[in-house]
Amino acid sequence: MKTAVIGASGYAGGELLRLLAMHPVFEVTVVSAHSNAGEQVTSVHPQLQSYAGRVFVTADSIDFAKIELVFLALPHGESAALIAKIPTGVKIVDLGADFRLEDSAQWEKYYGGKHAGSWVYGLPELAPGQREAIKQQDKVANPGCYATSVSLGIAPALSVIDSSDIVVVAASGTTGAGRSATINLIGSEVMNSLTSYKFGGIHQHTPEIEQALTAVGKKKAKISFTPILAPMPRGILSTITAKLTQSLTTAQVHELFAKHYAHDFFVDLLPIGQMPKTSALTGSNKVQIQVAVDEHTNRLVVSVAIDNLGKGAAGQAIQNANLICGLSEISGLALDGVGA
Repeated sequence: MKTAVIGASGYAGGELLRLLAMHPVFEVTVVSAHSNAGEQVTSVHPQLQSYAGRVFVTADSIDFAKIELVFLALPHGESAALIAKIPTGVKIVDLGADFRLEDSAQWEKYYGGKHAGSWVYGLPELAPGQREAIKQQDKVANPGCYATSVSLGIAPALSVIDSSDIVVVAASGTTGAGRSATINLIGSEVMNSLTSYKFGGIHQHTPEIEQALTAVGKKKAKISFTPILAPMPRGILSTITAKLTQSLTTAQVHELFAKHYAHDFFVDLLPIGQMPKTSALTGSNKVQIQVAVDEHTNRLVVSVAIDNLGKGAAGQAIQNANLICGLSEISGLALDGVGA
């Protein structure tokens, strides 16, 4: 299938190109990045030697009549304007936030500007029926990276917790902030340091997580979310806690999660006692999860690790594209992490 990657100069765009180079069906025929138009792909992504000789083009120069599949890896708020130029029938996966939220008031509060609407939410493992809902669509809203880790980390337990008081502390690598040059992201500022940001419940993934969990649990979910910038390039480690509404052991909760994810290739529920590790997932579309019951406070504690550029962005986008194109969802993605 003739495939375009738009916004390909960013970290998520580069990871899309890397993974698509190995895909058995999707053929990248267009590589677009407006600010880098005319430059060699390898001048921005020197690791992508399979694209040697290819140059970035502008989105305006693309003949979408010759394209069957489009990946949009643009800054939030920019996808909607481009969608109008893409013919009906072209399949689209948007890695930005433009079509994730159903509530226009939440969009305006957390992102600002006009709400573009909503598409099917591309988190196949979220709940029974979600994968089938994705398969029926031509356009998919790819979830945010934090939203992926938190939603998958607590969704199986919604029937046994107080979903109105979910507490999340999650650390992300610097690629999660994008490629823009800002002082707080340079090496001298980040190395040997941890810092919280968007502190006090203002992170834009908050309404997305609440929307997803409310839909699954059929009752209002609320989270208190504190993100942390970690001194590493990629990876997310989320710690999620919630009050249990019944007395359960760690083994019982582990079994609950095992049943929920029994048929999900990309979710690895680890044996009790083994902890998720971000470095184990680098380059992978997999999720690692561990659970425990804090008997002292009767709270569920969940640890979740993903690669923010894999299951948190590019890998999941390809998984969704596989589904809407009628392919096996693991096509081009059956990869373990590279490890330390």
